[in-house]
Amino acid sequence: MSLISLDLVLSPEVEEAKKNGTPIVALESTIITHGMPYPQNLEVAKQVEADIRAKGAVPATMAVLNGTLHAGLTNDQLEELAQAKNVAKVSRADMPVIMAQGRTGATTVAATMIAAHLAGIDVFATGGIGGVHKGAEDSFDISADLTELAHTPVTVVAAGAKAILDVPKTLEVLETNGVPVITYGQDSFPAFWSATSNLTSPLRMDNAADIAAAHKTRGAMALPGGQLVANPIPAADEIPASELAPVIAQATEEAEAQGVTGKDVTPFLLARIFELTDGKSLVANIALVRNNARLAADIAAALKA
Repeated sequence: MSLISLDLVLSPEVEEAKKNGTPIVALESTIITHGMPYPQNLEVAKQVEADIRAKGAVPATMAVLNGTLHAGLTNDQLEELAQAKNVAKVSRADMPVIMAQGRTGATTVAATMIAAHLAGIDVFATGGIGGVHKGAEDSFDISADLTELAHTPVTVVAAGAKAILDVPKTLEVLETNGVPVITYGQDSFPAFWSATSNLTSPLRMDNAADIAAAHKTRGAMALPGGQLVANPIPAADEIPASELAPVIAQATEEAEAQGVTGKDVTPFLLARIFELTDGKSLVANIALVRNNARLAADIAAALKA
C-alpha cells in the first residue's frame, strides 16, 4: 500500500523538514490523551516539542485523527487532541481498525514506531517502553512494544522500561528477539524514574554519533527491527529506587486485590504511584521525557551528518 492510498498526512513543518533534510524526531500521543489532564497535557506536549526544536530538529507527534494518520500535528490539532474525549489508545493490533472506522486514536510506542517508519522517520523519543508484566508466566501479559522493536527499524530513546514491569524478563525478551539495548553514558540499566538499577546494561554507548552509526550499520546489514536507547533520567530529577520499591509493591498488591488485569494494569499502577508519591512520579516522568527528546534530537542530527 502506498503512502497516498494510506492517506498519511505530514504536518507542514514535517513536510518542510523532509524536503530540507532537517532532522526529525517522532513523538507518541498517548502521553497527551492518557497521561495527564488538560491543560497540563498540552503544556507538556508543547514543551517537549520545543526541546526538540531547540536542538535544531523538528518534532513529529503521531496520531490518528478521524481515521487519518498524521505525522506531526499543528498547534490547533494538538489543542484539539489534548481536549478530546474517548480517544482510543492504539497499538499494532487495533490501529488499522481505528483508522478504518474513521475514529481518533493516540499512538502507543508500538503504533508510533509504525507511523514513524511509514513517514520515513528514524528516531522516536518516549518516556518508557512497555515490557513483560509481573506474573506474565501466568497471564502472558507482554507489551507489543517488544515485538515492534524486533520488527520495525526505528531507534527508540526511552528511560528504560517502566519500573512497574518485570525488567529482567523484559531484557531477556528483547535479547531473544535480537533487539540491541544500548544504555547511554553508563553501565547500569536505568529504571525509569530512577537513574540506575541493579541490572547491567547489555550494551553501552557514550555519544549520539555512535548510536547513529549503529542504526546505520543495522540497516546496511538488512537486519530487521530497531534499537532501544536507554537514557537515564537526570540525577537531579530522579526518585531513588529504594524510595520507589515499596510504593510499586503496594500499588501492585492493590491491583491484584482489586482484580485489575490486562490493559487496565498499567494506568492503575501509574495512577496509584502518582498518589503515593504525592505527584513526584509525574514530575519525574516529565523530566525524563524531555531528557529523552533532547538525546533523540542529537541522534537524529547525527544520522544526517
